[in-house]
Amino acid sequence: MRWVSTIKGLMCAVLFAGAVLASGAHPASAANKYASLIMDAETGTVLHTRYANSKRHPASLTKIMTLYMLFEALEEGRLKSTDRLKVSARAAGQPPSKFYLKSGSTIDVSSAIRALVTKSANDVAVTIAEAIGGTEYKFALKMTDKARALGMTGTTFRNASGLHHPSQVTTARDMATLAIAMRRDFPAYYHLFSTKAFSYGGRTYANHNKLLTRYDGTDGIKTGYISASGFNLVATVERNGRRLIGVVFGGRTGSRRDNHMINLMNTGFKKASELRVAELLPPVPTLRPAIQLASATAKATTQVPTPEGGRTKVVTASVLPTAPSAQLESGSVDDHSDWGVQVGAYSTEMRAKRSIATAKGHLPDMLGEAENRVEILERRSGAIFRARLFGLTEDEAREACLSLKRRHLPCVPVPGSMDLGATVATGKTG
Repeated sequence: MRWVSTIKGLMCAVLFAGAVLASGAHPASAANKYASLIMDAETGTVLHTRYANSKRHPASLTKIMTLYMLFEALEEGRLKSTDRLKVSARAAGQPPSKFYLKSGSTIDVSSAIRALVTKSANDVAVTIAEAIGGTEYKFALKMTDKARALGMTGTTFRNASGLHHPSQVTTARDMATLAIAMRRDFPAYYHLFSTKAFSYGGRTYANHNKLLTRYDGTDGIKTGYISASGFNLVATVERNGRRLIGVVFGGRTGSRRDNHMINLMNTGFKKASELRVAELLPPVPTLRPAIQLASATAKATTQVPTPEGGRTKVVTASVLPTAPSAQLESGSVDDHSDWGVQVGAYSTEMRAKRSIATAKGHLPDMLGEAENRVEILERRSGAIFRARLFGLTEDEAREACLSLKRRHLPCVPVPGSMDLGATVATGKTG
């Protein structure tokens, strides 16, 4: 009968459509989850990018912003590390990953930080959100406002944990921006992201970020996973004074995501080294016109052995005379005594000055007489203020950085003649 054939045809069409969707032809497919970015943290140079501006679901990378808001509250004195945060019924009812905190119990701020860094505990994330924002909804609005202030134009937060919400989105570029801001704005707390394990309530929780033990130089920052995003990772790695930020979205498994990040980082460090060598090649000193004129008539004869019968061929060529140092253009000779250190780059001048004061406070013998400089660098995402101290030798600069890094403070040696970006203004602090 005709109507039976029609029904069978419709059923086949529905089944075919279902098969197409199941095969991955929909927005949540692996192809539409992937994005990646590798960036030099100091210069902002992008070394690798793929779909970096495409919107993706952040999953637990959201907790990086949750911690940013918490660190800000600590720095501004609205919270103390010893304060105890009360766990609501709503927070206790969050799905795993979690600490299984009981409603009405409390957790101290210091433990809450480490719970997010290592276990990525959703119940703790909501507890933090309610302590700072009153409700998680209000806290998420504050998170989005902060994202805009940091230049994260493609990011919207709807919760503090990263549990799936269709409107909670970000981009790989925005996550790199957040990672840079986290280290720039909170150097005293950033080292917590390298915590490999944390004990609480009689249990020990290992950090989900396996690159901390797999890849030399890794000191952060956060993993994430929900089915709508795949396996995500923001990583920071420092080697030989150079720091790279890596972002990967949409890994099929955690191990494949990690391997992919390692490959991207290896390529990124190689490319960054090649770029830095090109930047540091010294310019050829420009000779004064009088020297250039004299060199035009200078001749020299050189005896060059040739293979024809062992005879010697005499070659006459024009040569440049050796110019005395006084005849070189001013500044053409490197002065290796004018080295310095950069102790961070910050969103405000006040934070840069504070970082300089902190560095001097830790190393008064090394840095007490150094010249303070706050250099303003204009970037598309807004100005940053680089905290620097000059007047050191190269050895002194490197020794100072080693000492500061042992104290978990940021530091990069900087040659006096090298600038990593276009400084449009320089401020000096007393």
